[in-house]
Amino acid sequence: MSGTTPAGAPERLREGIPRQSGPVAAEGTEDAAGGPRRPGPVGPAWLTGPAGFAGSAARVFAVFAGRVLGRHQAATVRIGFGLVWLAYLLREWPNRRLLYGDTSPWSADLARQLLADNGALTVLPWFDGRLWFELVYHLAVLSALAVLLGWRTRAATVLFLVTVLSVQNRNVFLGDGGDNIVHLMAVYLVFTRCAEVWSLDARRARSGRGGALGVQLWALLGALLLVCQLGGFAGSSLDWTVPAFPYVGWGALFWLLWAVAGLWWLVDRLAPQGETRAVLDALATMVHNCAMLVIAVEVVLIYATAGWYKVQGSRWQDGTALHYPLHLDYFTPWPGLSALVGGMLLPVFLITYGTVLLQVAFPFTLVNRRIKNVLLVVMMAEHLGIAVLLGLPVFSLAMIAADAVFLPTAALLWAGERVARIRPWRAPLS
Repeated sequence: MSGTTPAGAPERLREGIPRQSGPVAAEGTEDAAGGPRRPGPVGPAWLTGPAGFAGSAARVFAVFAGRVLGRHQAATVRIGFGLVWLAYLLREWPNRRLLYGDTSPWSADLARQLLADNGALTVLPWFDGRLWFELVYHLAVLSALAVLLGWRTRAATVLFLVTVLSVQNRNVFLGDGGDNIVHLMAVYLVFTRCAEVWSLDARRARSGRGGALGVQLWALLGALLLVCQLGGFAGSSLDWTVPAFPYVGWGALFWLLWAVAGLWWLVDRLAPQGETRAVLDALATMVHNCAMLVIAVEVVLIYATAGWYKVQGSRWQDGTALHYPLHLDYFTPWPGLSALVGGMLLPVFLITYGTVLLQVAFPFTLVNRRIKNVLLVVMMAEHLGIAVLLGLPVFSLAMIAADAVFLPTAALLWAGERVARIRPWRAPLS
């Protein structure tokens, strides 16, 4: 090496002071603009550098707190479960009193005795008689329609939760498995931002119309909560206590949601571009992302547990599990079709084994997007077959709606464009 130094080199190098590498040498040197350079992070590059662990963690947190993940998937889940619950309530409308109302064999007294043990939430046993039941049942229909359309979704999802739990917990002996899925998803939807796209709320936000009706609805719900609190309903272990959290009741959860909605509206009016609004938005985004993760994990657990329990069953092991329900009157809405399918031994054998393989393999296919998408199509087709052959439409549609959390965004956008072409209004919803 030559003993000379390049022109323009720092004076310290000309005096023979060697250049040091790393963060220590960064102190006292100049940056490209001629100003003093700040000391760099201390530590190995793989940990502190932009491509290291700290940089990766910062980028992950920035996405987690600043980006609403799965907006179209959340909207699809909202639409799906709103449609499922609405279809179920309308289908059972002629028999509603016999199933859940004042003429049910499972009387209100029997329901109260069971609820005293499990502490499930339902408002139906608060009052006896037909009037209260009809009010709650038809409120359930309206809340399901509001969730389906994405109208005032923050309040609609809470009403949806209350009415779903109220109707289902009134008579827990009814259902085909789909009611359990609707039960769980009604809780999770409250914590998602499921009206970001494909909703009336999204169209109203783009138009910039005011929220006078929203304030009135918020005040009405607060008054109803206050009446429940003063009437003793919110403090009753029969109706409002969460069993998993003995010191936190349903009433406390609903008051918290009500207060947050009011705070959100107030900050949005006074300081829409302020720091408080940004913090609230980041918190809502993080809660949404956590809720979407919980929904995805729930679906995985449903398939994994179902598959591994089937593996242990002797009828699934010998390939005859599907043969028996196809010959039961309860599961044969189309006797001729069921007899035709049940008489084909090889297809029944293959479908039985294929069902087990699909459910066991599904959690492992999530690491490969293409295999996962193919498997989703197959499972949705299988659920449609269950709805037709076995007469379980609520269960099948609920599972299809839950599976939508794993659908690729490109496919959902493609489907949304096709639906937009046939709907009667022109204004886009997303």
